[in-house]
Amino acid sequence: MNAPDQEGAGSWQPYDENASHELVLDPEVLAAELAQELLGDPLDEIEPEASGSADAAAECDLGLTLLAGGHEQRLQGLRIFCEHRDPRAIPLLLPLLEAPCPIERMSAVYALGRNPSPMAVEPLLALLAADSNGYVRKAVAWSLANFADAPVLNPLIRSLQVDVAAVRLWAATSLADVGATGAAKADPAAAQLMQSLRIDSEAAVRSNSAWALGRLYPDLVEPRQQAVVQALVHTLLDDQEASVRDEARLALEQLEQPEVLERLQTLVDEGLLS
Repeated sequence: MNAPDQEGAGSWQPYDENASHELVLDPEVLAAELAQELLGDPLDEIEPEASGSADAAAECDLGLTLLAGGHEQRLQGLRIFCEHRDPRAIPLLLPLLEAPCPIERMSAVYALGRNPSPMAVEPLLALLAADSNGYVRKAVAWSLANFADAPVLNPLIRSLQVDVAAVRLWAATSLADVGATGAAKADPAAAQLMQSLRIDSEAAVRSNSAWALGRLYPDLVEPRQQAVVQALVHTLLDDQEASVRDEARLALEQLEQPEVLERLQTLVDEGLLS
């Protein structure tokens, strides 16, 4: 799964909005540690690792040592495993999902997104459902995209329905990956994404929903495909935000369906689109 495009509209990547004022924060501790230690969202720092690199292997060895250390060392180790995969890290990462420090919990979630394990599914879902910190839940919503074969579909749908905007936008994005594992998951994912595209109050969430629907389209049965096209056309014509309209148009164009492209051209010819 790719890192977010900060501009969002009209891109191949989903929109990422840090919107910290909407998140449920642990007072003082989280604010101070975010400013001093993270210097941004750990997700922004995740890059594909260089496979077969001796440097990466040495860094993982260091990361394992750091994870067994104190608070500062654990944070350094967590950053390493947000970038690199190493199954040896999993037994050290799992206990950190219960760390009192929200920075450690959040970073452990991202690290487990990079290093997915079946043992992480249950504790990650527990955090998504009940952690009081929005940054942690946002991290879980992102990470669950890498657990597509696990029972994460319904928890992500619920987060898209009821959580804060920063969590909803990543739940929408992850549903594209989870739903792409087969029609049985694609259909309910698409149903919720169409609803969010229609009613969500945040443009960033609607934009991500449009992007995700475009990604899910090939996995849907034909009647649901038609419904997705209709929903995207409606958004293209009626949404109040230009960024959402642009994302809906891009999603339609990338379907590469002749009848859809012809419909778009008709809308241009009729002056409804520029």
